[in-house]
Amino acid sequence: MSAVMVSSALCKPLRDIPLRLALFEPDIPQNTGTLLRLAACFAVEVDLIEPLGFLFDDRRLRRAALDYVAQVAVRRHASWRAFVAERDAASRLVLLTTKGTMPLHDFAFAAGDTLLLGRESAGVPDFVHEAAHARVVIPLHAGARSLNVALAGAIALAEALRQTGGFPKR
Repeated sequence: MSAVMVSSALCKPLRDIPLRLALFEPDIPQNTGTLLRLAACFAVEVDLIEPLGFLFDDRRLRRAALDYVAQVAVRRHASWRAFVAERDAASRLVLLTTKGTMPLHDFAFAAGDTLLLGRESAGVPDFVHEAAHARVVIPLHAGARSLNVALAGAIALAEALRQTGGFPKR
């Protein structure tokens, strides 16, 4: 798995519309692997904000990511503070949260946005909510509490790619 790690100094955008996906202290390796595979398929770079709830070379992460993991640029950040210090300040942080105030379908994504996903077990703390430029919610049927974080990430990334013209051209 070490081939996945890319120094932030070496990381450059993979296309003209550099949307990013950031995972805040993910707990479940299968979800992280699924999101890495998703990012590889759409040439989206990923920020992993540590600590992780598993070892980065976990077999469950590798199983979900398959061989796509070699195709994704991942920046690992030792903490939230490190992530904030190392990120492009021009990139808006768009937090996907069940506590969001803006429905996904009403939000206007822009090239360069970073879509931020919280921990599966606890979401994100208040200081992360406060740092977000927007708090976006995926509307669900009454009585449904939340989506799996990998599904929420896929839905939100697809909408952001659609709006910004970032889907790969066939």
